[in-house]
Amino acid sequence: MYKVLVLAYYFPPMGLSGVQRTLKFVKYMPEFNWQPTVVTTGKTAYFAHDVSLLNEAEKIGIEILRTEAFDVNSILGKRYQTVSMPREFLRKILTVVSKTVFIPDNKKSWSKKAYKLVQTKLKEEKFDALYVSIPPFSTFYYAAKLKKEFDIPLFVDYRDLWYGNQFACYPTLYHKWKHKKLEYFSLKNADRIIAVNRKIKEKLLMNYKFLSYDDIVILPHGFDKEDFDNAEILPKDNNKMKLTYSGIFYEKITPAYFLKAFKKLSIENPELAADIQLEFVGHLRKENKKLIKELGLTDSVIDCGYIDHAEAIKKIKSTDILWMMIGNMKNADTISTGKLFEYFGARKPILACIPEGAAKSALVEYGASFITEPDDINDIKNKLMQIYWLYKQNNLPKPNEDFIEKHNRRNLTEMLTKQFQFFLREEV
Repeated sequence: MYKVLVLAYYFPPMGLSGVQRTLKFVKYMPEFNWQPTVVTTGKTAYFAHDVSLLNEAEKIGIEILRTEAFDVNSILGKRYQTVSMPREFLRKILTVVSKTVFIPDNKKSWSKKAYKLVQTKLKEEKFDALYVSIPPFSTFYYAAKLKKEFDIPLFVDYRDLWYGNQFACYPTLYHKWKHKKLEYFSLKNADRIIAVNRKIKEKLLMNYKFLSYDDIVILPHGFDKEDFDNAEILPKDNNKMKLTYSGIFYEKITPAYFLKAFKKLSIENPELAADIQLEFVGHLRKENKKLIKELGLTDSVIDCGYIDHAEAIKKIKSTDILWMMIGNMKNADTISTGKLFEYFGARKPILACIPEGAAKSALVEYGASFITEPDDINDIKNKLMQIYWLYKQNNLPKPNEDFIEKHNRRNLTEMLTKQFQFFLREEV
């Protein structure tokens, strides 16, 4: 078998959507003659930890090398594994401070430790490829250094844009220049660039003229068919139409407009609204719970809290309607969240409050979608009414099965390993 070293800061036992892509890639790589070794974090503080994902990672039977660093998350992780997400105003302040002090990100200490660990590993053992998942972006920079030192083929997977990222903060012109310089160096040393959507590919080609169209391959997010095959359908507590959101809220990803739309519906058509149950799977923050209470929607909301991935799959598979949102923010068109593609695996109709961009294009192809602007309260309310009456008539739209199958994790992993293989054939 060929061997690939995988650098991924976000990996089980961490939870949330950032770990899914890498975990599922390494799960299926051995089927296509590639044996992965994962380099990831040790005891690290994070907003969620998921034992079911850790069990899945260990069940694969691959080597997982863990290292800690002197960053805040590693220090806190020695005492507290799971930490609460701070209130949004405090999180924003901490983010600005962090991005002012650390370039390109506050995971730089870990990335440097991982770099030294991989240096040792590559001196001891031959690997055919080096694969790095970003963010964090500092890991890509150190992976590029490894490429130069060991002349090992380097593949980088862009889950999000680096320079011009939707959450980027450049306090000075120096910060902006430094980010672009680091990314330039890293990309110059990459042999293949993977992007989760076309918008990221277009931004990279626009920002770095030395890149050619063929340098960047699009491999979208996906879903693991096994997760859904193994998930049971949960019985309903009542005959209400259930609408479920799975995930967390932060920055401009907020339930505020949706909740206000539902409140408006409850005033204009109380009997209809009373026949809809809102379910939140994941972290509902204090300010979100406060808004629910202020709007008088407590009786309409089920707060499941954070549950492990296997249980979350049961929830989204068992609901009637799924809801997601992406706020109006800088470069929002490059965002295509991993959660959305697991929604596709559930084959449920989706209410999506999103701007123009990659996510909207995917939802249009999916077919069973009701799309509004993120902050259009009236349109969200009207879409809720439309969905409800279609539900009552048992006439909700069905998704495009061909589109869904294109996002099967096993198929996507085969496409990734073909990229590895194609490069190696070129080099022979």
